[in-house]
Parts: sequence; C-alpha cells; structure tokens
Amino acid sequence: MSDHSFDGLSEKFAQNIYATSKGKIRTAVVWRDLEQGLAHLGDRPLRILDAGGGFGFFAQKLAALGHDVTLCDLSADMLALAKEQVAEKGLTERIRLVHCSIQDLPIHVHGSFDLVLCHAVVEWLANPKETLAGLLNYLKPGGLFSLLFYNRDALLFQSLVVGNFDYIRAGLVKKRQQKLTPTNPQKPADVYQWLEEWKMPLLCRSGVRVIHDYMRHKEDQHKKFSDLLEMELRYCQQEPFVHLGRYMHLLASKPCQ
Repeated sequence: MSDHSFDGLSEKFAQNIYATSKGKIRTAVVWRDLEQGLAHLGDRPLRILDAGGGFGFFAQKLAALGHDVTLCDLSADMLALAKEQVAEKGLTERIRLVHCSIQDLPIHVHGSFDLVLCHAVVEWLANPKETLAGLLNYLKPGGLFSLLFYNRDALLFQSLVVGNFDYIRAGLVKKRQQKLTPTNPQKPADVYQWLEEWKMPLLCRSGVRVIHDYMRHKEDQHKKFSDLLEMELRYCQQEPFVHLGRYMHLLASKPCQ
C-alpha cells in the first residue's frame, strides 16, 4: 500500500466532499470544534499548518480570520485549485502553498506551529501512526492538533445494518476500489492509544455524520437537512452516538512541558 494522491480529481473532490449534505455536516461539526480550539489558543494571529489539506477549505477559512497558514498537499491539482481560490479571496499573503507529502515536510517547512490540521488524510496513508508522530514535531508546546479520520467502526456498523456481509467477511476491502473511498480507515480505539502514547490529552471529540448515513429514507438527507444538521450538532459529542460518526474529529493538545 502507498500513500494516495488526488491528482485529476480536484474538482470532483471539492464537489463531492463539501457541496453535499454530508459535506455541509462535516464543515459545521469540524468548524465548531475548531472555533473552540481557536478560543483556547487566545485572540491573536496564529501560525497554522494544514498537512495534506487539499485545496485548503479550512485553511482558507482560517486565513480569512487573520491567521498565517502553510498548506501542503501531495496533489499538484489540488494545490492549483487552492491557488486559484486563494487569489480570488485575496488571501495570497496569508497562505503559503507547498507541494509535498507530509513525510517530506522537513525539506520545505521549518519552525513550529500553534495549530496543526490533518483532515481526512490518515485513512489514505500506508503508515498512519508513524506519519502522524512525525507531524507532531511541528506543534508548539501548548499547541493544538486537529485530526479528522475515517472511522472503521462506523463503516463496519453501517455495513452490518445494510446486510453487506460478504464485504465484512472480506475485511471491509472492496473488489473494485472507488477513487474517493478511503483505503485505510482507522479504529478510534487505536487512535486514542496513539494520542495517549504521545501524551496528547483530548480537548474535544466529535463524530461527523452520526445520523446522516443511517437515515432510512435518503431523500430526508436533503428534505429535512435543517433539522438533520441541528440533530447532528446536538448528538455528535454524546455517547453512544459520537462513535457512530462516519468520521471522527479530535482536538488534542501538546503539553507545555
């Protein structure tokens, strides 16, 4: 298994991930968590690293607040889309674009950051734990790590609910890999163990799409979206619903000592 690049898929990615009901839920949940993190870090310009950030959806939102963001990605197509959008929004002075893998960041990026983002990247990595451990070297003491990852437990549960038993017996591996379907989803318990090993206590934890993907009538994802979003935000941090999220978003802090 090798790390994945989205070259040739940037426009499709942007449309599928952020312009849909599931994408809007993802944005709302993660942004609410990030606002909590920003408040924790204080009212000041921050230095932020968005590692594997694609075209920089959250990087652009953070830069618009006055923060300085370094955005890296393995895909040249994603960064080309990012450059176009950053220029349109007048954020060129706030966002630095770096074309490289997370593993090659030390060649291109130096210094430390108040906030490090790694969103929807882990599930595409060949060696996720090792890659994340290296990424945390960029985090200042007292800084925050924002990690969004594809939840293997939720994938299993959804497959059980729809009766996709052959897929489960195959170890949740599809015969034909879809280009936007993550190849290496992670168990939350494993990720929690990593953070414990790295002495990174959690500031907050949210499930992303704890309801959306399980709705019996798929048309209600659109027809009842306003109510759905309200309920997602209400239950996404509550047990047992939090671990039903198709994605998990964690905010963890690096100890000052």
